Amino acid sequence: MNRPVLVALAGKPGTGKTTLARGLATALQAVYLRIDAIETAVIRSGVARPPVGIVGYVVAHEVARSNLLLGKSVVIDAVNPVSDARKGWSVLASEVDVQLVMFETVLGDREEHRRRVAARLPDLAGQSVPTWEQVELSEYEPWATERDGPRSAIDTTDADAALSAALAHLGH
Repeated sequence: MNRPVLVALAGKPGTGKTTLARGLATALQAVYLRIDAIETAVIRSGVARPPVGIVGYVVAHEVARSNLLLGKSVVIDAVNPVSDARKGWSVLASEVDVQLVMFETVLGDREEHRRRVAARLPDLAGQSVPTWEQVELSEYEPWATERDGPRSAIDTTDADAALSAALAHLGH
C-alpha cells in the first residue's frame, strides 16, 4: 500500500482550485474535501450564518485526519487565505505522520480571473459565490515560504496542463 499524502490547495476564488482538486482526487483515488461544501452545509443547517469563520476548516481537519489514519490520501480544496489556515495543514500532516504537499493556484491574466469569477455559478444547493469586487477585497495574504512553508505555484490558465504539472510534482 502506498503511503498516504495530504494535498492542500490554496488560492483566491476563481483561480481553478476546485477543478484542480477534483482532478487530483480522481487521479490519486484520494478523499476530496471541499471547504465550500462544508461551509454551505453548515449554513444550510441553520447552525451558522455567513461568514462561518473557521468552522469549515475545523471540520475538514477532523475528516482529513480520520481518512489519513485509515491510509487514504486526502485532497483539500480551500482558499487557505491566511497563514494560520495554511499552517493548520502542516500541523495535521505532522501529527499523523504523512507528507504534505501545498499547491497555490495562480492566474497571471487578471482579465481571465475576472471572467472566471463573473461566470461562476453556484454548484451546491444554497451556495453563495463571490463577485469580482468581493474577490478583490477579500483577505488573501501573499505566500511567504518562511512563514507558510513550501508550496508549488500552479498556473491554472490551462486546466489540463495544471493537472499534469501537479501530478508530476507528486511523482505521478
